Amino acid sequence: MSDQNDKLKQLKTSSMDRRLSIAKASLLAGTRWAASNATSIFSSEEEKERKRKKAMKEQADYLVAEIGKLKGSIVKIGQMMALYGEHFLPEEITQALNTLNNQTIALAWPAIKEQLHVQLGSKLDELTIDREPLGTASLAQVHRAVRKSDGLEIVLKIQYPGVADAIDSDMNLFRNMLKLTRMVPQTREFDQWFDEVREMMHREVNYKIESETTRRFASRLKDDPRYIVPQIIDEYCTDQVLCMTFERGVPINSPVMLSLPQERRNALGEASLEIAVRELFEWGEMQTDPNFGNYLVRLGNGLDVQDKIVLLDFGAIRQFDQHLLKVAHNLIFAGFNHNADEMVNAMTGYSFFDSIPQSIKPDMAKVFLLATEAFSTPLNNADLPAGVMDEQNRYDWKKSQLHSRVMQQASKSMASRYFSVPPKEFMFISRKFIGAYTFMTVIEAKTNVRKMIQKYK
Repeated sequence: MSDQNDKLKQLKTSSMDRRLSIAKASLLAGTRWAASNATSIFSSEEEKERKRKKAMKEQADYLVAEIGKLKGSIVKIGQMMALYGEHFLPEEITQALNTLNNQTIALAWPAIKEQLHVQLGSKLDELTIDREPLGTASLAQVHRAVRKSDGLEIVLKIQYPGVADAIDSDMNLFRNMLKLTRMVPQTREFDQWFDEVREMMHREVNYKIESETTRRFASRLKDDPRYIVPQIIDEYCTDQVLCMTFERGVPINSPVMLSLPQERRNALGEASLEIAVRELFEWGEMQTDPNFGNYLVRLGNGLDVQDKIVLLDFGAIRQFDQHLLKVAHNLIFAGFNHNADEMVNAMTGYSFFDSIPQSIKPDMAKVFLLATEAFSTPLNNADLPAGVMDEQNRYDWKKSQLHSRVMQQASKSMASRYFSVPPKEFMFISRKFIGAYTFMTVIEAKTNVRKMIQKYK
C-alpha cells in the first residue's frame, strides 16, 4: 500500500538495542545538564533559573524524541508519567512527555497479520479485517473487522508482540534514565510510585482482566440508556488479542459536540460525571485514564432517541480498599458542606495526611475546598465567582476556570512541598476528576453535581 512507508516494519524489542539508545540519550542529556550548570556559576539567581529551565526543557525534549523512536512499554511508561507527573515532575518534563501521545506510529499490516495468525490461527479465515488501524497506541493497535458468517462488526485490539515481556526491563530503563539525568529527586515516595506504574503496566497488557472488567461495567450499566459498553466476543479473544463489538460515535472534542443545544450537552456532562461519582461511592473501582480517546458520543436526534456515551477502554482500572474510600468520602462530604474544620478533620487516618503537621492542614484545606466548589452547599454561593452557578444549581465549567484556579491556590499554599509525590491513590482520583472537569469544559456543559453527591450523604 502507498502509505506503508510511514509505518514501522517491525518492533525494536531487543533489550540491548533499547538499552543502548536510552543510555546514550540519558548520558548526553546528563552531560548537557552539567555543562549548563557550570556556565551558570557567576550568573544572577534570575539568570540561573532561566538557564536551568531552558536546559531542562532541551534535555527533556531530546530524551522524549529518543523514546518516541522506540515503541511498546517504554512509550507507555512515558505517557503514564505525563498523565500523573504534574504532581511531582518539573513542568518542562511533563510538557515534553505529553508529546509522546502524538508520536505513536502504526505497525505495518504484514507484522500485525503475522501476530493475528499466531494468536487466532484458522479462525482468522472467518473475518474480513481492515488493514488500516482504527487507532494506534504504544502497546497495541485496533483494527476493525466483520465476521463473514453474520456481518457482525467487531474490533480487534492487537497487542504488539514482545511488549508484555519487555515491561520490567523498560521500567528499569526509564528509572535509570531519570537517575542519569538527575531530573527527578529519587525518594521513597517516587520508588513507591514507580512500582505502582509497573503494576499498572502489567494490568494494561492482561486482556483477561480487561475483558472481565468490561463485562462488569456493562452489567452495571445495562439498564441505563445513557451508556453503551462494547460486548466482548470470546471466540476471538486470546492473551494478546481482545475482541469486542464495534460501537459508533463521535469524539468528545468533535466540533459537532459544540453545535448541540445546551440542554443536550448538560445531560452528557452529567452522565460522564455520574460515572466518576458512582465509581467512588458505589463500585470502589475506577477507570483511571481520562484520555478523551476512551469515550465516544452516539448522537440521538434531540427527540425520541437519546444521546449516549460509549465507554471504550477498561484496561486502566484501579480498585480501592474500604479504608481509602472512607477517607475520600469524608473529604468529599467536607467539600459538600464547605466546612474548613470538617475538611481538616477529614485529613486523617491515612499515612500521607498523618505525616503533615497539623499547622499546615488549614492551608491544604483551602485547596481542597476550592477544588470541590462545584458541588459545595448552596450556602457557599456568595463565595463563588459571579455567574458560575445558576438557579438550578448547575455549575458553568468553562466560565469557572476551576482547574487553573486550584493549581494557583496549590502553588501559593505552604502545603505545596508536601505534594512532592502525593499518594498514588490521590493521584488517580484527582486525575480522574480533572479529566471529568476537562470533559465538561470542552463541551461547555453546565451540570448539577450537588444532587449527585447529596444522594450519598
